Amino acid sequence: MENKKYNVPVVLTHINDDAHNFKPLPTPTGEYPYRLNIAKIIGKTTNEIQDRMFFHMVGDTGSVRHSDFQATVAHTLTQQIEGHPDAQPAFLFHLGDVVYNHGEAHEYPVQFLKPYQHYPAPIFAIAGNHDGDINPSASSPYQSLDAFMDVFCDTHSRSVSYGSGANRKSMVQPNVYWTLETPLARFIGLYANATKHGIITDEQRKWFIEELRDAAIQRDEQAIIVCIHHAPYSADTNHGSSIVMIDFLESAFAEASVIPDAVFSGHVHNYQRFHKTYPDGSMVPYIVAGAGGYSLLHNIATYDDLTVAPLQPEDNSVELVSYCEERFGFLKMGIVRTLEGLKLTGAYYTLTQPDDTEAKLYDRFEIPLQRSMFSEA
Repeated sequence: MENKKYNVPVVLTHINDDAHNFKPLPTPTGEYPYRLNIAKIIGKTTNEIQDRMFFHMVGDTGSVRHSDFQATVAHTLTQQIEGHPDAQPAFLFHLGDVVYNHGEAHEYPVQFLKPYQHYPAPIFAIAGNHDGDINPSASSPYQSLDAFMDVFCDTHSRSVSYGSGANRKSMVQPNVYWTLETPLARFIGLYANATKHGIITDEQRKWFIEELRDAAIQRDEQAIIVCIHHAPYSADTNHGSSIVMIDFLESAFAEASVIPDAVFSGHVHNYQRFHKTYPDGSMVPYIVAGAGGYSLLHNIATYDDLTVAPLQPEDNSVELVSYCEERFGFLKMGIVRTLEGLKLTGAYYTLTQPDDTEAKLYDRFEIPLQRSMFSEA
């Protein structure tokens, strides 16, 4: 008989302290408060996403190990844009770990620039822990996130010098933590550094609270979406949930008096959709989409696994409602303006074989976006 899988978040029973891996953050390339309006990137096309906006989300697409699915995921994302004119994704939001294992510039051509050279829409990104790591054996010394900043946080868009002929140009995100402004949503992107379970600086925390408060002013018109590489909630056996990230987010939400509409992460190499119910009755999806191409996928824990334990066993406010642990895949998300207000739509697509020419729908969901401020129980 197959062992029963957890349907709640878990934590690892033994966690190594790797705080020494913390790396100083790079200097911002843009001005505070580090916002980028999508109109600067897509111009007049912004008019087409005033009432319906679709976009891809995926993380952990890089792999220094051989991975047949790395190119397959990239190809299928491209195919979806070209084959769906009525619901065409306007951009890809990458959830981190673009390249492995140490964020080196020479890995970008094979792990990102070439696989995604034909993706016809903009690619935005937050950095993952591997993007910020440093190879101690590198032949040429470099600083944390040097290559990521070149590719995603440039001062103006241009060909990436180490692109080896790939035709992707650099993105102009203003900082390693930043906000993407679109007609229907604000994407607040965080950077949790190079440790396994994440570290957020005090300066970034203060910025995040201010961005939440500012976003709340317009939340009837714009959804509030938080993106952070390290998954706060997970039921997998490799990473488990990040108590550090949970504590950071919840304390920030409380101080800002704002609960976002959704939280997206990578880091864990699978797909998980959690629903968290807050004391005021609002439900927020916490979604992990980290099966973007890295060669090894992560399993959901079983109840007989002694390496994990349920997170806050007395707390049933967080439930795992859907997961996929055996296939690579990606999200196609949407935000639609209806007479009742904004609605978040989601579809998770999977790939079974490296030569798949079309991704298969695995999970679909719709969530009306509730509009309430934070309240104590």
